Amino acid sequence: MNAFADAMGALVADPNLGADTVYRQGGIGPAVPVRVLRSSPDGVIDAFGTEILSATDILSVAIAALPDLAAGDSFAIGPDLLTVTHAERDASGTAWRVLCQR
Repeated sequence: MNAFADAMGALVADPNLGADTVYRQGGIGPAVPVRVLRSSPDGVIDAFGTEILSATDILSVAIAALPDLAAGDSFAIGPDLLTVTHAERDASGTAWRVLCQR
């Protein structure tokens, strides 16, 4: 492990920052419990010249916890079911940045 992996582990373990999720590969695979960091920033999208405020969900997931992620995978966080639209590794190779839709 390196310092970045240690920091990621500490962040997701923090009860004020991390969230318990259930991950399913392809949305139908076996349930895998995982801790993640969740942010839900509002995004502004353009629709035919009109700006629309849209909710987004971005997860940070330790690569050590989930070595493979792909579009179509899902995370259940409480009552929310989030479907992965895009996943990319960070520069240190420690965490996924996962863009999801509700």
